[in-house]
Amino acid sequence: MTVISDNKLPIGLYGGTFDPIHYGHLRPNLELCEVLGLDHVRFIPAFLPPHRDKPQTTAEHRLEMVAQAIKEEQRFVLDDREIKRGGASYTVDTLKSIRQDFPDNPLCLLMGMDAFAGIDRWHHWQELLDYAHIVVSLRPGTHFNAQQWPEAIQTFYQAHKADRESIHQSLCGKIRLEPVTQLSISSTDIRNRLKNKQSIRFLMPESVINLIKYYNLYI
Repeated sequence: MTVISDNKLPIGLYGGTFDPIHYGHLRPNLELCEVLGLDHVRFIPAFLPPHRDKPQTTAEHRLEMVAQAIKEEQRFVLDDREIKRGGASYTVDTLKSIRQDFPDNPLCLLMGMDAFAGIDRWHHWQELLDYAHIVVSLRPGTHFNAQQWPEAIQTFYQAHKADRESIHQSLCGKIRLEPVTQLSISSTDIRNRLKNKQSIRFLMPESVINLIKYYNLYI
């Protein structure tokens, strides 16, 4: 753990396929930005996710959808480094790259509870805290029980769990569970609705819906 001595704000890092991006991606990260006092959140579309199926749309289309979705929120930034890098998008490699760009800012890897529960399957997962904190979002009022995780993840969490203040006081090395509004929206459901010619209105920004229609995606 490296302690910081200036007042540089933490930066949030949020990766995914965004195939397509929707409000379930956007709302929790806006709240995390506010409650954690983040400078901004970087949305990082994966080129090829190692633990998921290949995206159904091109990298270019997914980048454009993310750009449209976040364009009106100045605290959201599109980061295309995984697309440019190509190959399997390993998070630890991305964190190394971002740490080079922001050597003096705390970095916060933002993820949902389901992702964290399977983090022991990630490439070099125990090295993630060498470059960033991990912030796990959970639904407010959720009864949390760490014993539901595999033993290795329980140990990982117990050794590094921290309060909000610790996120600002060090560059990396902490794990924080943070309650935020979570919307039961999934990209899979949206793709299925489009295939079945059902409305996807109010599930994502209209600008993204317009792009999907323009390019005839997911049909």
